[in-house]
Amino acid sequence: MAQIKLTKNELKKQKDALKRFQRYLPTLQLKKQQLQMVIRQVEAEMREKVAAQEELRRTLMSWVEVFGEDVGLENYLRIRRLETSDGNIAGIDIPVFEAIEFDEIPYDLYTMPVWVDRGLDALKRLLALDAEVRVLKEQHRRLSEELRITTQRVNLFEKVKIPETRDHIRTIRIYLGDQQTAAVVRGKIAKGAIDSKAEAVGTLLSQ
Repeated sequence: MAQIKLTKNELKKQKDALKRFQRYLPTLQLKKQQLQMVIRQVEAEMREKVAAQEELRRTLMSWVEVFGEDVGLENYLRIRRLETSDGNIAGIDIPVFEAIEFDEIPYDLYTMPVWVDRGLDALKRLLALDAEVRVLKEQHRRLSEELRITTQRVNLFEKVKIPETRDHIRTIRIYLGDQQTAAVVRGKIAKGAIDSKAEAVGTLLSQ
């Protein structure tokens, strides 16, 4: 326990600190709950996007296998721009996926298989999903870091600051109570001594 002054001023200081901690703790707990909820939502969205990616990959591979041709679709598509915006959750800045734009590399329609157009569309969706997953992973990273910090603060208040401050208040109250009791006892003893002296003087005077 930290060294504290056993005074009335210190008692007031500790009481004020306890009120601040108790007022701030619910806000931290609410933030922790909110972050946990949003992280679960982000994780669910990531699972959904990854599942869609796997389905698209299977579709593309099935076309390659059926037609027996791997034309290297990735060579005919290039990402031009990935657009994100700034979002805010529980006071945390996070990136939000907005759009992705592509440049298509021209190819010979007569020499390419008939499924290439659909394949390029599927590849666009696949790359868009990949971009969304990467943005979601960054959201998850930032939110998880903030959750870690917030959880530490909640634990600090719940398990250290509030119990410690209550102990300080109890210690100071006990000390001040003991001092007050001792002062009363000393007062009674002094009064008794004065009364005895007065009685003695009165006895002398009456003789």
